[in-house]
Amino acid sequence: MTTVLRDKFDMLSNMKPSLEDGEYVFCSLPNEGSKVHNLNPIATFQEREGLAVVLEKGEAHGAGFETSLAMRQITLNVNSALDGVGLTAGVAACLAEAGIPCNMVAAYHHDHIFVPAGLADRALQLLISLQGDSARAMRNVDGQ
Repeated sequence: MTTVLRDKFDMLSNMKPSLEDGEYVFCSLPNEGSKVHNLNPIATFQEREGLAVVLEKGEAHGAGFETSLAMRQITLNVNSALDGVGLTAGVAACLAEAGIPCNMVAAYHHDHIFVPAGLADRALQLLISLQGDSARAMRNVDGQ
């Protein structure tokens, strides 16, 4: 059984970020009959304004959605608790400091970060560095 982590530094030092294949687009379907007809979203969320969907860029283009802001997905491969504190804040602060916008999606098993496609490699390197820095900080605290 995998241990569920709740502590900020445990989550950050074990996050193992990986850049997923493909490009994605955030889209919105109007509330009136907002069904996901013939679409294969990787994520959905019902908002007051409509059903938000995350679609593969080619599929979004084929369905007539705006696709100019293509995003790449970075998955944090850590088993973080839904009530864990600090993972999202730590990741968002790291990327914000470098001027990289991010959209966080917390799912059941993992957290996912969507960043503009052209900044994805840089974002991944920053998150790998954050993971290493957090692991070193934990070792220093444990070693004292």
